Amino acid sequence: MSLKSQLQSDLTEAMKARDEVKVATLRLLKAATMKFEVSGKEKVEATDDDVLKILKKEVKQRQDSIEQFEAGNRHDLAEIERKQLAVLEGYLPTQMNADELKAIVQAIITGTGTKSPSDMGKVMGLAMKKVAGQADGSMVREMVQKALTAL
Repeated sequence: MSLKSQLQSDLTEAMKARDEVKVATLRLLKAATMKFEVSGKEKVEATDDDVLKILKKEVKQRQDSIEQFEAGNRHDLAEIERKQLAVLEGYLPTQMNADELKAIVQAIITGTGTKSPSDMGKVMGLAMKKVAGQADGSMVREMVQKALTAL
């Protein structure tokens, strides 16, 4: 079952269960997916990778909103965003832990023969391809920087 069809069936179940937070969140995600599908010159069907990118974008948006609401002392709105974030995170693949990521980064550095921090772009490109969807880009960047400065 594709991620898109999984979202649709979960939306139907949430509507039957009268889970307002989940319904609202999945409707937002469905709308973002539909917007992606019709945004180009031709209508395209969103693949699982496309839906995953949209999902990550929505997660980041919720995290930013939570920070903004907390800074503005709007804890009620921050709590709503946290609930939506919890729903969205349920659809993300499991994230790689720091030790696994560090091992991958070290293997890439060793494999490419990188000797200085000026090769960060090359290492980052390979690392992001290797961990696609399993680790946050900022976490990968941090690990690569630490590993390259230790050389």
